[in-house]
Amino acid sequence: MNIYDLLRGLHILAVIAWMAGMLYLPRLFAYHANTTPGSEMDLTFQTMELKLYRIIMGPAMIASLVFGLGLIWVDATQRLGGWGFLLEVWMLVKLAGVVFLIGWHHFLGASRKRFVAGTNTRSNRFWRATNELPFLAAIVMVLAVTLEFGR
Repeated sequence: MNIYDLLRGLHILAVIAWMAGMLYLPRLFAYHANTTPGSEMDLTFQTMELKLYRIIMGPAMIASLVFGLGLIWVDATQRLGGWGFLLEVWMLVKLAGVVFLIGWHHFLGASRKRFVAGTNTRSNRFWRATNELPFLAAIVMVLAVTLEFGR
């Protein structure tokens, strides 16, 4: 079995799980924003959001990063002949996307805590408007890697 193909497959699966959570959590927030703090629906959303964030999104993010770093290591040491590819435009775009997704992940986590504290100030319109940001980043990242633009 080729280690690169195994890492790539596991990376893709982990990213799918992470992206699913990052697309679903803001949608939950959009509905949650219309509930009364302390109500039964508020508590139901808090439970759903906590489980999604901690059980799916957190482990999927870590797995995505671990498998992605594994791919970088294999590329640098066995496939692409050194670490220089990390400075190519396509890889810089991919890495910038990773930084954005990690930041967005933590922004969602902080927002979840505001819902728990009853201090959310963002409307359902905000959450609906920003819901697709991770997918837009993913489009750019996937095209950067598959087309290797700037190469």
